[in-house]
Amino acid sequence: MTRRILVLDGHPDPRGEHFVHGLATAYRESAMAAGHEVRTVVIASLDFPLLRSPEEFQRGLAPKAIAAAQSDIEWANHLAIFYPLWLGSMPALTKAFFEQALRPGFAFWPAKGRGLPQQKLKGRSARVVVTMGMPSFFYRWFYRAHSLKSFERNILHFCGIRPVRATVVGMVESKATREKALTAMRRFGAKAA
Repeated sequence: MTRRILVLDGHPDPRGEHFVHGLATAYRESAMAAGHEVRTVVIASLDFPLLRSPEEFQRGLAPKAIAAAQSDIEWANHLAIFYPLWLGSMPALTKAFFEQALRPGFAFWPAKGRGLPQQKLKGRSARVVVTMGMPSFFYRWFYRAHSLKSFERNILHFCGIRPVRATVVGMVESKATREKALTAMRRFGAKAA
């Protein structure tokens, strides 16, 4: 089955020499080689301000770069999201992107009365790939993958994106780890999973 895939490269440094960029590229190239339609958003290359108030989030207009990314999100039926773990969570620029892009009216309709919000991004799946220097088992066991779980449940699921599959790549300075992760991304990209 051919998928429409949006690759979101969430490394805050636009220079393409970081491992996150390599993983995103491996995923994208394998997906295209398998016949999937692929678009890419490099978050670090976008120009947008930080949101500074609830009013901006709820009623403000999305900046031009964010509106273009929203169009790509609407087009896609699968999101591949890549970012490094910084201070226990996604980098601030990556979080700022999701705050701008996944606004009320686009990603969900606010609840009326006591009801639940309407999820506007249903029908999309996601793979989240997080890189880190520590061993991945330590992040999952000791830290309980708290930031990743929060992103999955409180952001992606909240908007209707599911299933969400996660890949945590620890010890990224190891050549063996990098090769294994690149092989996995090629496999995931080809299957769009």
